[in-house]
Amino acid sequence: MKTSDIIIGISLIILGILFLADNFGYVEFDIDQIWPLFLVIGGAGFWGGYFQNRKNYGLLMPGTILIIFGLMFWYSANNGWYQMKYLWPGFMIGPGIGFFMLYFFGVKEKGLLIPAGILTGMGLIFLFSFTDMADYWPVLLILSGLYLIYKHYSRRDSESNDGGKST
Repeated sequence: MKTSDIIIGISLIILGILFLADNFGYVEFDIDQIWPLFLVIGGAGFWGGYFQNRKNYGLLMPGTILIIFGLMFWYSANNGWYQMKYLWPGFMIGPGIGFFMLYFFGVKEKGLLIPAGILTGMGLIFLFSFTDMADYWPVLLILSGLYLIYKHYSRRDSESNDGGKST
């Protein structure tokens, strides 16, 4: 029996117990507020599939999207759906971060960084500009600068290590 079958089986048992307890009044929860958590759980399942077999890095994209969208929907379901007028950039950020995940944990194809940077960058710009976080957009400049400095020093260190090993 596969480990994933056991995890899914246990998850179904727990969900069944929770819904049964809700039906008989032992616990109360509103499905209208918790349904987005099923997306988050599904996304975590995709990530779990990747961590079980790291060759399946393609699972990171749908897992990341489901987790981010699920969290956006959960926040809106619990705080009012009008919040989506602020959170809609998450629909760009989710796939953007998914591409970053594919790059960092999968194959290091530089082509993945183009859509990752464009989608995440545009999503963050829209998120910052349409919310109260507009004052914090310079954080993107700071993070970009830190990344470039890190990239410079990590490249220099790897070149010096390669040079030391060959002599």
